[in-house]
Amino acid sequence: MNAPKPRPGFPARLPAGAPTPVPARARQPQKPTLPASSGLGLDSHAVRQAMVRKLSGQGITHAEVLAAMGTVERHRFVDSALVNQAYEDTSLPIGLGQTISKPNVVARMLELLCHGRSLPLGRVLEVGTGCGYQAAVMSLLAKEVYSIERLRGLHDKARENLRPLRLPNLHLLLGDGMLGYAAGAPYAGILAAAGGEAIPTAWTDQLAVGGRLVAPAALTPGRQHLVVIDRTANGLQHTVLEPVHFVPLKSGVV
Repeated sequence: MNAPKPRPGFPARLPAGAPTPVPARARQPQKPTLPASSGLGLDSHAVRQAMVRKLSGQGITHAEVLAAMGTVERHRFVDSALVNQAYEDTSLPIGLGQTISKPNVVARMLELLCHGRSLPLGRVLEVGTGCGYQAAVMSLLAKEVYSIERLRGLHDKARENLRPLRLPNLHLLLGDGMLGYAAGAPYAGILAAAGGEAIPTAWTDQLAVGGRLVAPAALTPGRQHLVVIDRTANGLQHTVLEPVHFVPLKSGVV
């Protein structure tokens, strides 16, 4: 087996003493906990740890991200016919022309979002809830998570998938993700699961000073790259990383 290729480095450029976003509620959100697994089959802790070891071998090094990936049961977010592939490093269809990103991509984006920053993050926004898997992992890394989905069918599916987990700091929204969610801004982090030709201005406007955005964008026609944007006291700093392939970013609610 060929050794995994090293990923491009990512320099942390966050300014010291950057402000933390104000919590969404007056009370401090409870630390989320997930139901205990049965210890059998796909519920087994060992199955998830095998996935974590694979992620580590692929270059994911952030301890808290790996721990969160090893906690959330991915097979609960895929169709029953595909559960045996749930912990393979592959994307899977979730309906309506959308997919659940492969574990390596989820872990990579979360590692970029968390890199060089104290955890838990403050309030974060996810654009593209999909089946809810990435939102569940994010809820273990942030104090408050808003996740917005434009497709009503997927929004409803995510609600069903997440209901048993009872995550008090995770809020699902039906709306146009290209507009972000101004009512929850400013955000310590924004993560998008779909890519357009450019990063919407609404997203960068809703970043707090010291906040970070991680999203795919087609900076050249037909070729997406991961883009990281940090908002500093002096403005926005852009970092372009490796090529990726995400579903297209669209506007409207259907």
